[in-house]
Amino acid sequence: MELTQVADSVYAVTQLGKPTVLGWSNSGLVDSGDGLVVDTFWDRPLTDELLGLYAGVRPERPGTLVNTHHNVDHTGGNSAMHGARIIAHANCAAAMQVEAGMHGLFQALADADPATLEPAQAALAEELRPFDHASVELELPTESVVEATELELGGTLVRLIPMGPAHTDNDMVVHLPEQNVLFTGDLLFNQCTPIGWAGTTQLWMDSLDAMVALEPEVVVPGHGPVCDTDGLLGLRDYFAYVLREARVFFDRGVAVDDACRQIDLGPYGEWEAPERLVFNVQRAYNEFAGDTAATIDAADMMSRAFALKPALKPAR
Repeated sequence: MELTQVADSVYAVTQLGKPTVLGWSNSGLVDSGDGLVVDTFWDRPLTDELLGLYAGVRPERPGTLVNTHHNVDHTGGNSAMHGARIIAHANCAAAMQVEAGMHGLFQALADADPATLEPAQAALAEELRPFDHASVELELPTESVVEATELELGGTLVRLIPMGPAHTDNDMVVHLPEQNVLFTGDLLFNQCTPIGWAGTTQLWMDSLDAMVALEPEVVVPGHGPVCDTDGLLGLRDYFAYVLREARVFFDRGVAVDDACRQIDLGPYGEWEAPERLVFNVQRAYNEFAGDTAATIDAADMMSRAFALKPALKPAR
């Protein structure tokens, strides 16, 4: 966990270089006025550590928390900021309540003897094991946003901008126009293969274009290293490539998983979790078939992704 100052009174905390990929997200702090935190971490111990880092530059407790979307790796530590103003997209609270029902299952899977699990289950359990799922207490947003909203923090302008649906149906970015800093939440996985739970690939690409149009100098992604607009454009290029490749196999009638085994990922094979390609090809196939509202079965997709991993074509 590393704290970096990215602009005057603006900080990012990243969790890079972990032995697993799932759930190691980023956060931000605006040290102005009452103070604002962008996203907590998966569990209470990680979030307590995060807030300890922020206390090193801002001893006063931040008064506002913005959740960029509902996933537990961005909201699981919300209880550490109990009593704060918590702002999120209007769809976020309901999605958090649904996902809360999974935490017990996550803990059970993490605690299970790997020898008793199917290979894909064992791989997922390894990804879940670093987190203290029992410490996650549901702390819902106190305010919701349905359109672009401005906050004023001690003279610092903060813009909350709903986008998508792309990664989820409750995506929102945090833009500091005067500091030229953008916190994207999971609308940007930088150098890491993305997963989408709602919306469409085109809406995600449109969201990336909208973020580029904000002309930020510093971009703090939901996952991966801090970057500039090249990171946004890089993810857009990934989606465009996947759509082109997937279309070829869709038109030939090739099954999704078989198509993934044949797609040459090129430089994208160097990204973290390249096996998540199956999420993006499945979404593309759904869209080609006109089914843009298809439900994503998380357990099935994770299982298929882990099964795909050893079969991926190596990066060039």
